[in-house]
Amino acid sequence: MTVYNSAGDSDGTSFGQSGEKIGFFGTTPVVQPTAAVAVSTSAAVSGAFGFTSAQAAAIITAINTLIANNASLGLDA
Repeated sequence: MTVYNSAGDSDGTSFGQSGEKIGFFGTTPVVQPTAAVAVSTSAAVSGAFGFTSAQAAAIITAINTLIANNASLGLDA
C-alpha cells in the first residue's frame, strides 16, 4: 500500500524539524548530519589531474562524509 505525505499543493514536503530525528528504510532515526565541507580547487593547480594531492585528499574526505551521512539516514545500503 502506498501512503502519500502531501498537503496537495505545490509548496513541497519537509520531513523533520530542527533537532528532530529521521530515518529511512527501517534504520534507527538520527539527527540531521553535519554538512560535508565544501572543496575548492581555485588555488593554483598541479598534478596529472589538475589539482594538488591536498585537494585530492579533501575531495576524498568530502565524498566519504556524504557516503557516511547517507548511510546514517538509511539512504545508502
